[in-house]
Amino acid sequence: MSDFQVLCIGNAIVDIVARVEEEFLTDHERVKGSMMLVDAETSARIYDAMPPAVERSGGSAGNTAAGIASLGGKAAYMGKVHNDQLGAVFSHDIRAIGVHYQTPRASEGAPTATSMILVTPDAQRTMSTYLGACGELALADIDEDIVACADVTYIEGYMWDRDNQKEAVLKAMDVAHKHGKLVSLTLSDSFCVDRFRSEFVDLVEGRVDILFANEAEIKSLYEVDTFEEAVARLRPHVKLAAITRSEKGSVVLSRDEMVAVPAHPTALIDTTGAGDLYAAGFLHGYTSGKSLEDCARLGGLAASEVISHLGARPEVNLKKMAAEELGL
Repeated sequence: MSDFQVLCIGNAIVDIVARVEEEFLTDHERVKGSMMLVDAETSARIYDAMPPAVERSGGSAGNTAAGIASLGGKAAYMGKVHNDQLGAVFSHDIRAIGVHYQTPRASEGAPTATSMILVTPDAQRTMSTYLGACGELALADIDEDIVACADVTYIEGYMWDRDNQKEAVLKAMDVAHKHGKLVSLTLSDSFCVDRFRSEFVDLVEGRVDILFANEAEIKSLYEVDTFEEAVARLRPHVKLAAITRSEKGSVVLSRDEMVAVPAHPTALIDTTGAGDLYAAGFLHGYTSGKSLEDCARLGGLAASEVISHLGARPEVNLKKMAAEELGL
């Protein structure tokens, strides 16, 4: 049995979350629903203008690792923080929830990354992310022993924004496959897909075993107008894909099977982390030998919990919730 079900690799970020009105986005030239990379000056300007906010450890793959741990699974994480106060907060938080994390902190250079997350009344989240230290993840930070003993290595698409990060995660993919393990990729954001479309298509069709995306991202990947067209383009190439469709639930695809699962009912407060937690539930189920339908049900349940409150990490024990609500 592997030491870890899933190794998650991504940008180690502390989220700063606040509720704002639509006008705030307009005033600060933010594209609603997107993740935009900003410099330290822009990040500080937005922070100064924000209403009272909550600071929470985040980062897409970090949220997924947290979700797996909450489900009772064994997760590891790789991501770079600085040896500063926010770096200490991030390190403490992810270890405290039971995730294995030992990436060395940076002792010089940029501070720990932050993401200003603006939540509008319709529960949409708009992120302005200063990558800071997390953008310094490099080849030397990839512990091959950890990759080799994880059933799945899960990587966020945001890692393509820096060449050194991309080089590091491509190495992790190679190590995983060398040891007979699986590689998983989340497309992360339709704007991210726009930036790296040709590379992502090559990855999806050549190196990725389990793909995660939402409907907008998969349509962007293949530059088509409908979900059905995107599925038709994707299906001949993908080994396994889980596509989330908001209130329509999710669709899981393999070359010879397609499973549609309705959304798990919940009150929508903040969509931050929905895709991250769906991946957590799905991968926990998959590495535990569940059916594709049950994997999708676990993903939907984990996503439903995280969108029912502010912040991108679960606030209840997902293992208990899954047992009570799904019998899983």
